[in-house]
Amino acid sequence: MEIVRRVHSMREIAQRARSRGLKLGLVPTMGCLHEGHLSLIRRLDELADVIVVSVFVNPTQFGPGEDYERYPRDLTRDADLCIAEGVDYLFAPEAMEIYPPGPRTHVEVEQLSDWLEGASRPGHFRGVATVVLKLFNIVQPTVAAFGQKDLQQAVILRRMVRDLMLDVELLVLPIVRDDDGVALSSRNKHLGEDERAAARAIPRGLEAAERLVAKGETDAAAILHTARETIESVEGLSIDYLELVAPETLAPISSLEGEGYLAVAVHCGTVRLLDNIALKPPV
Repeated sequence: MEIVRRVHSMREIAQRARSRGLKLGLVPTMGCLHEGHLSLIRRLDELADVIVVSVFVNPTQFGPGEDYERYPRDLTRDADLCIAEGVDYLFAPEAMEIYPPGPRTHVEVEQLSDWLEGASRPGHFRGVATVVLKLFNIVQPTVAAFGQKDLQQAVILRRMVRDLMLDVELLVLPIVRDDDGVALSSRNKHLGEDERAAARAIPRGLEAAERLVAKGETDAAAILHTARETIESVEGLSIDYLELVAPETLAPISSLEGEGYLAVAVHCGTVRLLDNIALKPPV
C-alpha cells in the first residue's frame, strides 16, 4: 500500500488507473478507522479494482467550539488496518493541500441541509459537500461508499451527485454496531466507562420504537415518545434532536405511511452521538 500526501500525486495515480480501464473505489473518512469503515472497504473490494481510502479531518465541517482539535487521529494505526484489508492507496493530505489560501467556492445543498444536523451545526454540510466534491474530483472514483450512521450526509451527497451530474455511484451501507448495540463511531473512544454504559440506551430507544411500529403504531408522536422515554430514562444523556423523517427529504412526518427513519443525536457527556433506524409499518 502506498500513502499519498499530495493532491497532484493522487490525481496522477487515479488517472493512470482509469486509463487502464480499472474501476476505482473510494472510502472517504476522517480517520481513526473502525469496523464500520472496514465494512465499506470490504464491500468496495467486490466492486472495484483499485481501493483508495482517504483520511482527512476536514476543518470546514467543524463549527466554533466543536471538537476539531480533539478529534481522534492515528494515521499509523489507520495505515496498518488498510494494509490488512488490501487497500491500494491511503490518501492523507494536509489541510493546505485541500484548502489552498483564499478559497471562494463552496458547495451547499439547499433545504436538505436545513434541519436535523444542519439546524444544530450551521455550515456543517457545506463543509461536507465541498470536501467530498473535492475528493471526487481528485480521485475520480467509479464508486464511493459511506455509512448510514450519517444518514443526512448520505441523503445530501446523493442529491449533490444527482444535481451536479457526477459520474460516480454512491453506496450507503448499513450501520455497524458494537456488541452492546452502540453504533460504531470514531468519537466513541472519548466515552468514559459510565458514558459508554449510558450510550446503550440510544439503540434501546430506537429498538423500542421499532417494536411499537411492528405492532401497528403509525403516529409519529407516539413513536417519538417511546424512543424519547427510553433514552431520557438514563442519567447523563441529553437529546439534541429526535425526529421521524421521510427517507428522501428527511423532512419530519406526522404519520408513518411507508418507510421512514427515526433519527437521533444525543449528548453523552462531552461526546455527541448519532444514530438512526429505518421503520416501516407491517403490511
